[in-house]
Amino acid sequence: MAQHYGCVAEFRAFDQMLYLALGLAAVTGFIFAAPGAVMIAGRVTLRENGKISLAGPLVNFGLAIIFWGLSFYLPFLFIGYYINAWLGLFNLIPFGNFDGKKILDWNRYVWLGMVLGGIGLLWVLPRVIF
Repeated sequence: MAQHYGCVAEFRAFDQMLYLALGLAAVTGFIFAAPGAVMIAGRVTLRENGKISLAGPLVNFGLAIIFWGLSFYLPFLFIGYYINAWLGLFNLIPFGNFDGKKILDWNRYVWLGMVLGGIGLLWVLPRVIF
């Protein structure tokens, strides 16, 4: 999406976050699977930046649905559903450099719809179907 608007997008690892993630996993067993972020370079409008930021959580939610469907045949793939649903919802946090902040700045209704959709995907879908 960023390239569509003439921007450059690349993943940047944050070594400090990687060390924090490893330490947190070792101490608590909680795995934080995103020690970095996709950085966008280029001039974009508020609307374009919102749409670019929307792509990340949408991909996570789409992958979650795919993994969820496949988990009926290969149950171990349920973890792919769970990780992607949580990661998509986590990225919708509305502050800092998270996608949620950029989406909320652009359109609060789109942000709210994404958050409610993510909650539905994460909590409602497994309880209704299983």
